[in-house]
Amino acid sequence: MASAALELMGFFLGLLGLLGTTVATVLPYWQISAHIGSNIVTAVANMRGLWMECVFQSTGAFQCETYNSMLALPPNLQASRALMVISVVLSILAIAMAALGMQCTLCLEGSGAVKSRVAGASGGMFLSAGFLSLIPVAWTTHEVVQTFYQPNVPTSMKFELGESLYAGGENRLRTTSHSSQASAQAGQGGKKPAAGYDITGYV
Repeated sequence: MASAALELMGFFLGLLGLLGTTVATVLPYWQISAHIGSNIVTAVANMRGLWMECVFQSTGAFQCETYNSMLALPPNLQASRALMVISVVLSILAIAMAALGMQCTLCLEGSGAVKSRVAGASGGMFLSAGFLSLIPVAWTTHEVVQTFYQPNVPTSMKFELGESLYAGGENRLRTTSHSSQASAQAGQGGKKPAAGYDITGYV
């Protein structure tokens, strides 16, 4: 029963990780314009993401514009796009394989160690998806922090860390916890109980 509860907890953590990775990929809150100085009231706030750049005005207007040309984007942005999309695809495949490998499902029932191997493979895919999503998050965080502390960069060109970066870091923890749980399940699934002997009639 405890093992089934851990499976369900890990499965739902994986679902939350997939949802968080998808939201972090789509939303434009990777970089937010920094409010530096004594005047914290600004007329315009800029936000940048992987797919679009948005402007929020003090009047309440919110306008976004997608990047027109993919080839004209910086190489780091193109790589971040590709890594996040691959991470989402791997997470979807890992969720499907985890559903097949869970002990509470009837899929692959009676197939011996295949069910536990599928669960272990889903854990490995979740671990890979978390690592792939961590690369663009760490890359963008380093770039934002490095640019923020450069004295020759104008204040209007400095940005702060957005919510999508924090969400990406949390999703990394969720996918790692699920991959650890799935790997532990795979290790336990291959073990068979020791054979016993009936000694009735011999004593």
